[in-house]
Formats: sequence, structure tokens, C-alpha cells
Amino acid sequence: DVPMTYAGRLDPLASGLLMILSGEECKNKEKYLNLDKEYEFSVLFGFKTDTYDILGKVLETESKPLSGEDLEKLIKKNLKYFKGKIIQKYPMYSSKTVAGKPLFTYARENTEVEIPEREVNVKSLKYLNLKKVSLKKLLKDIEIRINKVKGDFRQKEILKIWGKVLSDEKMPKHFFVASFKIKATSGTYVRTIANDLGRKIGLPALAYTIKRTKIGKFEIS
Repeated sequence: DVPMTYAGRLDPLASGLLMILSGEECKNKEKYLNLDKEYEFSVLFGFKTDTYDILGKVLETESKPLSGEDLEKLIKKNLKYFKGKIIQKYPMYSSKTVAGKPLFTYARENTEVEIPEREVNVKSLKYLNLKKVSLKKLLKDIEIRINKVKGDFRQKEILKIWGKVLSDEKMPKHFFVASFKIKATSGTYVRTIANDLGRKIGLPALAYTIKRTKIGKFEIS
């Protein structure tokens, strides 16, 4: 008979901390929602989707990726645009409401809507490393992770699209995945940063993995 709630949801493919409140602490939900959050995330270059992560329809691909050295230089050069106070548009596949409906409803209905934006503060954003992932490993990882997702997120359709895209003979044999650490105010979308970083560089990109490691003073040990 104890009331319970959560403070701050996670994307279907994200992992890490999710704060659960119980009893009288449920009344302080807003306080917990406003805490800064830290994430470890990786960005896959060469693909753009409508969700800004692998759980989306592939909208754009790049069959002639940059060399690892050139890509790393561009990442370091453009990372400054995503630090400090920035204006960020909400992803269409998000629960932000417009006229009483979440944005993802408009996206599923293919209905045009003015996408709201907000100011967020990225207090730190650190580039860690760049690794290669083979085409075979990429497809296997995508299949495993999407099959773990419960609920209605177009899984069958998305897996079919990825299978078709990655079986194209024009696809290179490997892609690059860059890893980062970020600390930002509540409401910052890591998926959007991944997508926008790719746009700034001139290469399709999406959030490959996202792990929330800290909420305020609470962190993964």
C-alpha cells in the first residue's frame, strides 16, 4: 500500500540509473526531476534515423566514411558547439507534449507539427575514443538489442529496414563508433546531441549506446 513513482524516464535502448521514489518522497518528485544527469554514450557514424538512435527508420547512410584520423579531428573540432548553454529541439520520437499529444504520436501519424525547443546546459562533454565495428557485428548487435525491447516501438519494421540497409553491397565493411561522457541539466537529449554532431561534421550519425551513470549525487558504484 506504499505509493511509488519514478523520476526521469529512460529511452527504450538506454540503460543505467532510474530513480524510484516511495512513500512521502513521491511528493518531492519535481526536485529529483531537476537534478543534473551524467551519461556515457557512443555515437555511430554513417547512419541517420528518425529516432536519432538504432531503434528508428534509417533515413540516410554514408557508404564512403571518413578515415578514423580525419573523423577524430572533426569530432574534436566540433565538440565545442555542444558545450555550455545550447538550444535543443526535442526529438520527434519523444514524450514531449504539443497540444495535449506527445510528439511521437504526431510522428507515427505522419502529421506535421511545430517542434518545440528549450535551452539546456551541457556542463561537460568529453570525447573518449574512436573504435571500429564490423558490418557483421553491427547487424548482430542491433538485432540483439532491438529484440530485447518490450512494447510497441516498430521493432519488426525497424529490424527489416536495418537488415536491408546493411546487406547492401555498397556498404563498407566497418564503421566508426565514438565514445563520450557528458554532464548536463535535466531534459538534455543525448540522442539529439549525437544527431546534431553528425550534422555539424557532415556525416550521418546516431546514438549507438546510452548509459545514465549519475543523477545528482546518486551514481553507479
